[in-house]
Amino acid sequence: MGQRCRETLRVKPTKTAIKEASRKREAILFEIAMGTFDYGQHFPTSKNAIRFGKNKGALVTIEEQLKKWVRKAEKRCQHSTIRDYNSSIYYHLIPNFGHLTLDQFSTAHVYEWLDTINISNKRINNVLGPLRQALKDAYYDGLIDQNPMDRFRYLSPETREPQPFTPDEIDKILVQLDGQCRNLIQFAFWSGLRTSELIALRWQDVDLNSERVHIRTAIVRQREKSTKTVSGLRTIELQPKASEALVSQLTLNPVSERVFHDPTTGKPWLGDHIIRKRIWIPALETAGVTYRNPYQTRHTFASMLLSSGMNPMFVAQQMGHKDWGMIRKVYGRWIPK
Repeated sequence: MGQRCRETLRVKPTKTAIKEASRKREAILFEIAMGTFDYGQHFPTSKNAIRFGKNKGALVTIEEQLKKWVRKAEKRCQHSTIRDYNSSIYYHLIPNFGHLTLDQFSTAHVYEWLDTINISNKRINNVLGPLRQALKDAYYDGLIDQNPMDRFRYLSPETREPQPFTPDEIDKILVQLDGQCRNLIQFAFWSGLRTSELIALRWQDVDLNSERVHIRTAIVRQREKSTKTVSGLRTIELQPKASEALVSQLTLNPVSERVFHDPTTGKPWLGDHIIRKRIWIPALETAGVTYRNPYQTRHTFASMLLSSGMNPMFVAQQMGHKDWGMIRKVYGRWIPK
């Protein structure tokens, strides 16, 4: 036996409307008898359409599926991750694909979109990530027979060669700085921390006696979170120059929870963009050093350790990588033969 359902036709009960309703009922009964009835075709806005419709993908748009997916993602992802997802969804995916229903969408639409944009392959992969996952959920929910994004391969990201600073360049940069600004940049060069980890560093995680620092948190978009990866939770051994920077910093900022402060405000740094604009760019320009972004301090740390003969596994652990595969791939030319 089938299930009895009631649907309302939102029209005025005129004689003509009642006659049309009667005809619709007869057509539905005939289709049921023939086994061709599609609930969604007759009542596409009904809450029962998804439940009983044959072509469920025709009843849900890409926009609706993306919004549903990101609401679920909010329960398990960091705030900064959700912000990136929303950027992709509302600036790229919905404007270009949101009007399509799930059954209309195909990878051809993605290739057409690629012809209209000028962003890196890495950014393209990141933008398409929410779409790929939302359609995966749609497949698991039985809305579509297959995920069309399974046919679209991730684009190969452009390989960016590390551009570490030489010892002479490091000296030229540091001589332009003093106080807390010098301590911050010196520690960055000799610790290999990401900027988000630097500005989140707490004195409670610093052990100067054993010359170790425990990396537990990061600050991304002014919010504290755990480190980028599980392997990012690590303990690093302080190099002499890093230890020197911390000892100096302790005399300037001994009581605050955060190690490094913005000397202009007297408060912890809010983000890497302020450091780049207020400290990094002016120092490099005054020193006459070719510009590289602050992340190159991390590359510099890795290349210095490897060039000095340090075990690649040790360097990987200090950098927060789960194994030394990334070290071999990115810094292979600095590993002594």
